[in-house]
Amino acid sequence: MSTTFTLDTSTSRANPTPAPMKRLTIPAIQSHKQKGVTAQPLVMLTAYTARMAQLLDPHCDMLLVGDSLGQVIYGLPSTVPVTVDMMCAHGAAVVRGSYHSVVVVDLPFGSYEASPEQAFATASRILKETGCAAVKMEGGEVMADTVRFLAQRGIPVMGHVGLTPQAVNALGGYGARGKSQAEHDKIMRDAKAIEEAGAFATVVEGVLEPIAKAVTAVSDIPIIGIGASVDCDGQVLVIDDMLGMFERVPRFVKRYESLAEIVSKAVETYAGEVRSRSFPTGDQTYQPK
Repeated sequence: MSTTFTLDTSTSRANPTPAPMKRLTIPAIQSHKQKGVTAQPLVMLTAYTARMAQLLDPHCDMLLVGDSLGQVIYGLPSTVPVTVDMMCAHGAAVVRGSYHSVVVVDLPFGSYEASPEQAFATASRILKETGCAAVKMEGGEVMADTVRFLAQRGIPVMGHVGLTPQAVNALGGYGARGKSQAEHDKIMRDAKAIEEAGAFATVVEGVLEPIAKAVTAVSDIPIIGIGASVDCDGQVLVIDDMLGMFERVPRFVKRYESLAEIVSKAVETYAGEVRSRSFPTGDQTYQPK
């Protein structure tokens, strides 16, 4: 039986415990799409910590340790400064906190583009240090040889085409892609090239909906949409966005909760009680017997 880790709330330590079920596998994810059709869409969310992974895991098929952690965890201006060390630390935490979902970890900018050999070195390190099942890399045709190199050596790869955040400096921002015929054609070629190279699934981000539908229709592997189409084979969102941790709500995000307001209100109440000396009370202090 596979094992996961349970956080002991009395000590905040992670202790290995038997998992209640076997973790999903890459073939299981691929099997959701049969003869070009996915009957039940795949559910994917980002996770960066063990506790959040515990909460998301029972409901998700895949957990993505995205390089978006650069912005939502570290307050960086983009994903570009994210390091392999960051991805390894957070990837290991998410694996420890989950037992059901396939955990996929992003390869950060600069850690895989130079050559297939560089990508293999980075990906193998991430798999070893985190225990994750797969890595994700951005790029289409230009990265096809690298995807093939990794896939042939036993490293499952999830592709990522369309809006690729690591290329924000070249793209000039985070606007939707595919507005021109040239961009439309490139996204279609990119998705096909990644599939033919051996990717087990591909994220299609921030593209005009007809393109997302077309890519999904012609692909034999699952297409995971974000800012794409309901007709994709699955969906992914950044957990902090869908839970309302930030004021800005991207167009492609549905806010399911407003956790920032809940946290702010709780802290406001706590601060008031501390300043008025109404906390702690006898219930929160140790009295002599």
